[in-house]
Parts: sequence; structure tokens; C-alpha cells
Amino acid sequence: MSETGNLLSILREAADARAVDAIEAALERGPDRGLCRINALAFADKQALDEEKTVSAFLHASRIGLFDMSWNVLCPGCGGVLDANASLKTVLKDEYVCALCAGGYSPTLDEMVEVTFTVSPRVRKIAAHDPDELPLAEYFRQIYWGSGVDLPEEGFEQAIEGFVLEDIELPPGEKAILSIQLPPEFIIVFEPVTHSAQFIDVKGEPTRERQNLSLTFDKDHVHSQTLEMRPGPLRIAFENRTDRRTLPTICIAGDVLHGLLGKRRPFVTAKRLLTNQTFRDLYRTDTLTVDQRLKITSLTFLFTDLRGSTELYERVGDLVAFDLVREHFRVLNEIVAAEAGAVVKTIGDAVMATFPTPDRAVAAALRMREAMHDMNAKSGREDLLLKIGVHEGPCIAVTMNERQDYFGQTVNIASRVQGLANSQSIFATGSVVNDAKAADLLHMKDLTPVSQGASLRGIEREVMVYAIP
Repeated sequence: MSETGNLLSILREAADARAVDAIEAALERGPDRGLCRINALAFADKQALDEEKTVSAFLHASRIGLFDMSWNVLCPGCGGVLDANASLKTVLKDEYVCALCAGGYSPTLDEMVEVTFTVSPRVRKIAAHDPDELPLAEYFRQIYWGSGVDLPEEGFEQAIEGFVLEDIELPPGEKAILSIQLPPEFIIVFEPVTHSAQFIDVKGEPTRERQNLSLTFDKDHVHSQTLEMRPGPLRIAFENRTDRRTLPTICIAGDVLHGLLGKRRPFVTAKRLLTNQTFRDLYRTDTLTVDQRLKITSLTFLFTDLRGSTELYERVGDLVAFDLVREHFRVLNEIVAAEAGAVVKTIGDAVMATFPTPDRAVAAALRMREAMHDMNAKSGREDLLLKIGVHEGPCIAVTMNERQDYFGQTVNIASRVQGLANSQSIFATGSVVNDAKAADLLHMKDLTPVSQGASLRGIEREVMVYAIP
């Protein structure tokens, strides 16, 4: 059996069979571009697979060497990849600048960092492994734009031609001259390799006199200022001072370009991976450096604790109580993973878990409560009384005590809210129950949250808390 066959056999032991079959088919028969920076959610949608199982399969496949994982910092405007990293540990800048959009952005793990999967060159060599050999259209498709831009499978080159006036391939150290007729449009001379852009606002009376422009591509010049020119002939002198080929492209910044970039689709964000149980199990602390502090604008925290666990040990004995508590942890872990969450840590008999959205956390909380009810029904005693609190908000992802953790007031409030809960109700904050999907879920289950103001220890303001009966 080949090395790839051996790796696929290993993958089948850890991942969903249908997802592995789809990955194997892509490796054997898929086009090159389909194996570069794979969007796992789009892959799952196209193959009619479960999203979580597909993401888990790609994570396992990357761990054993079938794919290389990439953490790409995205421009929230155009969807371009501003920086590609083999690990989240190298996302170190406080600000990333997009020359095409002429804007600077502080990276957050919600929508500005995507995680994609590219086939390993030892499994299958594809064109994108040598990006400097890709033609212009494929460089834009496979290298420049992120996986959240929903580019057409067919007719992509024609779509590019719809807004590109001229382009040229310029080898390292070379110079070239390009002559064009400027139309009365807003023009961007964009170079996707060095991420350089020169804006030209073409307006006024047409001229027959030749206009001139000189552009140099290196690591420092991004040309983000706007020049005014008149419709008519333009002579552009290019110089490539980098050690890579460049692809100067003269674009019309009009409806065709905006229409192409305006079509977006979901993608695997860094936040989603950090709250994925498979990722935490496989990669553990191999995510953030000790000094990194990366922002997440919205993360949902769920805290649980067993009420009266001390009395439980006294009532049924250490051995029985330990088995009950261990079983309760197993059930909670399964529920968290099934709802796209991850257990961050356990503290005594308590669990701290994260979810990408409030509705997932609420669904997990309801399932946890039902699971404890079933376990108690089997034993005929109310041994496992679970207190649950849920809160959503911004936080900071950090590494503490050699594990990935979270810090901030959102975490503190979630923990305090759990302290208010009793074994019959789930307590959640307004940001959770007012989330549209969470509200729909509660309505579907005919559950009406009951509000009450609460003073939480260490929190100055009163917090509105809702009991979910």
C-alpha cells in the first residue's frame, strides 16, 4: 500500500467514514485548485456532509500529514489574504493593512483569521505548491482571495477579464512598460504578490496627450495614495525590485469587481477551531504563544457545577460518587463536542466550555439538563444536580498554565451567572437569550426565559439574568 493509502487507513480509524471517502476522492480525482486552501465548510456543503464531522476529519488529516493547515489573516473588505501562517502563533501584528482597500485592521479571531487545508506535496503535487508559476487568474483564486469569497467554479477567467484592462508578468529585477487607454473610471493598479496598489481617479475631459506613471514594487512601497488623471493614453513604467515575480494588474473598480467580491460564504474561522473539541484534543497548547493576546469579539461561555457534590460523596460513598462524577463528565464532554463546542478545563466538579454562538451553548445546556435527569431516573435518586450558566461577549484568547484559555470580563460574568443557577433552571444573560437563533430554539421548545436583575460578585453594574425553566 502507498504512503497515502496508509495515511488514509489511519484517518479512517479516527474520522467519519463519509468524510474520509470524500477526502480520498478529492485527493485522487479532484482538480488542483480544489486541493489548495480548502474551505472545510464549503467542502461539507458540496458533498452533503456534516460540518463538524468534516472539520474534524480535516483536522485529523492534517495531524497525520495528508494536509497542511494554514491560518490566514483576511481583509474584512475585499476578502484578500493579508498574511498566511502555518500556525496561529505567528499572527503577531497589531495591525494588518490591505492596500487594495486602503485600510488597516486589528486582527480578531472571529472573521479575520480563516483556517484552510492544502494537500501536502508528499501526498500530491499541485500547481499552488509553486505559486509563482500560477497564471494571473489562478493566483487570484488560489493565493490572493480567502476561502470565504465565493468565486465561480466555471467562467472565473471570464469574470476576471470583466474588470481587468491589462496585466503583465514581471520577473524579479526586471522592468517593463505598459501603454493603455484610461477610461473614465476609478482605476486600481494592483499587484497581488507584494500587495501594492495605486489608485487613479480618471475624470474630466479626455486628452490625447500621453500621461506617465512609474511604479516600483518592493517590500516598502504600497502606493495607497490616489492620483487624478484624465481619460486618454497612459504609459506605466514598472520595476520589480523583489526576488519574486510580480503581477501588475490594471483593474476597473466598478460593479463587476464589487459583484465578484460581494459573494461570500461561511468559512472555518480561528474562533471556530479554538472552540472545537477535536482541535483542542489534537493540538492542545500548539496554538498561541505565552505572550500572544488575540481578540475575539464574540464567544459564548458555558459553566457547569455539581450542586452538593460533597454531600454526594458522604451519602453514597467515595467509589460510587467518583463513578457518578466521572460518568457525568463523559456525558458533558460528548454533548459539548456534539454542539460544536470545546471543554476548556475542569475545576473540581465544574466544567468551563466555549461555543462559537449562543444557540449552540443553549442547545448544549438543555441537553445537559436532560441527560442529568435521565441519569438520576436510572438510579432512582437525585444524585446529580447540575447548575448551568451561559454568557456571551468579547474576550481575549491566551495561553495560561501551558493550556489555551480565555480572559476577560465575559468569562467572569459567565462564571458568576452559573453561581446563581439552581438544579432546575439554566441561567443565561440577555446577550444569550436575545440572540435570534437561541430565541428560536427556546421558542421551538416552548421555553420562556424569566428575567431578574442580579448583582454579581466583582461586577459593578447590575446584570439582567434569565432563568430558562
